[in-house]
Amino acid sequence: MLKKIILPVFIALSLIGCKNENSESSKENDTAKVSAKFDAILNNYYEDGLKLNPISATTSGDMRYNDQFPNFLSEEYEDSLRSYYTEYREKANSINDEDLSETEKMSKEILLWECDINLASMEFKKSKYMPIDQMWSVNLFMGQLASGVGAQPFKTVEDYENWLKRVDGFLTWMNSAEENMREGMEQGYVLPASLIQKVIPQMKSMTSSNVEDHLFYGPVNNFPDNFSEEEKERLTESYKKMVQEKVIPAYKKMHSFMKDEYLPKGRESSGIADIPDGEKYYRHQIKLYTTTNMTAEEIHQLGLDEVARISKEMEKLKEEVGFEGDLKSFFNHVRENKEMMPFTKPEEVIANFEEIHETMKPNIDKLFSVTPETDFEVRRTEEFREKSASAEYNPGSLDGTRPGIFYVPIPEASSYNIYSDESLFLHEAIPGHHYQVSLTQENEELPDFRKTLWYSGYGEGWALYSESLGKALGLYTDPYQYFGTLGAEMHRAVRLVVDTGLHSKGWTREEAIQYSLENEAEPEASVISEIERYMANPGQALSYKIGQLKIQELREKAKSELGDKFDIREYHKEVLETGCVPLQLLESKIDNWIAEAK
Repeated sequence: MLKKIILPVFIALSLIGCKNENSESSKENDTAKVSAKFDAILNNYYEDGLKLNPISATTSGDMRYNDQFPNFLSEEYEDSLRSYYTEYREKANSINDEDLSETEKMSKEILLWECDINLASMEFKKSKYMPIDQMWSVNLFMGQLASGVGAQPFKTVEDYENWLKRVDGFLTWMNSAEENMREGMEQGYVLPASLIQKVIPQMKSMTSSNVEDHLFYGPVNNFPDNFSEEEKERLTESYKKMVQEKVIPAYKKMHSFMKDEYLPKGRESSGIADIPDGEKYYRHQIKLYTTTNMTAEEIHQLGLDEVARISKEMEKLKEEVGFEGDLKSFFNHVRENKEMMPFTKPEEVIANFEEIHETMKPNIDKLFSVTPETDFEVRRTEEFREKSASAEYNPGSLDGTRPGIFYVPIPEASSYNIYSDESLFLHEAIPGHHYQVSLTQENEELPDFRKTLWYSGYGEGWALYSESLGKALGLYTDPYQYFGTLGAEMHRAVRLVVDTGLHSKGWTREEAIQYSLENEAEPEASVISEIERYMANPGQALSYKIGQLKIQELREKAKSELGDKFDIREYHKEVLETGCVPLQLLESKIDNWIAEAK
């Protein structure tokens, strides 16, 4: 009897178990299908993005589109871009979060952020009507590519032919830029006159009739050895014709326009608020660059507070070195101290940075458990742009064939002041931008589209945070070099004040320059270049300090909550492994890590 009862029950339970197994299996299959669908969305987003922006493809090391240069200023291109972001926003929203892993959820949030912020950007006409400035515009980047030592390859005959085609597209863009600027002049979109005056000599430098010395002719002087004489002759003739009949006339035309028509219409005001929708545009720029919802007023006050705090630290150091006089006098002392200007040749400046790198190397593993494999170089900024350029980092290629490059402008080696070189190297090179960018690109767990994203709040925030690691890396043994890092931090705090001052409080260029000179040790020429940089790209300068403070805040939170379990190497790994992300997503990630590590 017992058997008769147990057997049916056993069979029933077995059937239920099978049913549950089938249900679980079915659920896993459904999740896998959603995951595959989402992966396809991310991959297609990335691939379609490269087609829309072939310049980005080249800088990433993807050479499929090296002959292309779309007219970014055309209405057709704008329509394509708007459709692209709208389509992928809809596709991302069609995926249920419950079916995604934590990494996939973050990718979805980033994709939605990208689509939303870019669609919002397209509502403004500033980029269309003001496409050229002294520091950030396409024509300057094309000069870097033309030099033959940038991302554009010149290794094969096809490479050389690709560049000829790409230049044709660029010159179409140049023509559209002039047309749009003319229209912008009529509608109130025009650069400040002080910035136009910096653009004019840049254009002039490209009008030299000496073809063989022209920047765009440069690749001809570096033909690979395996080119035949016939190939060299043919390409030489093509490049001469390109420079003489296309490039020089285009730059002469733009130079004349900028000098004779655009400059007389240039704004006397300095801030972006004076163009149509300028105040709304600035609010957008703040969100774009800081990835926060902070207001200009909040940022301005934060800047004032940080300037006051750092000033106290500077006072302590001034007393330590025995300088008699006020802080402003100490700034002048640092700026003008000939002992801080020991070089006579640009090569010596580069060698100094390489020596800083060697000093750091034995200490890297104290702070980092993972370091990039991508090679790294320090180079002098190209002559054609270094008078208006800041030190900068250019990422290596995704495939690792092109190194990350730290560019240093050295217009006058004899007046180059080294007092901030250690903090500068930490920021622009190692462990700043080179680690942040290279580790992202090398992370095989990230989808491709996340490997080329740039969020200034995170990227510049990490780089500024990296400056605080100098003592642990064996640097800042000289008090003047430590003053350099205080000066660099003060520089970013001042940016919060002057950027918001210029663009939301009606400050003039001269007022911003004066405030900077009174609160930091930068030489006047550098201060002027910096203020004009903020005028050209409102909001970008805010990202450094906002991001740095957030990364420091999260570190202190982790130390407080984890106590003895806190490991600085693991914290840095957590911050860097996700790649460049909006600050709010970074904060969520670190909060989750803290909760799991307790």
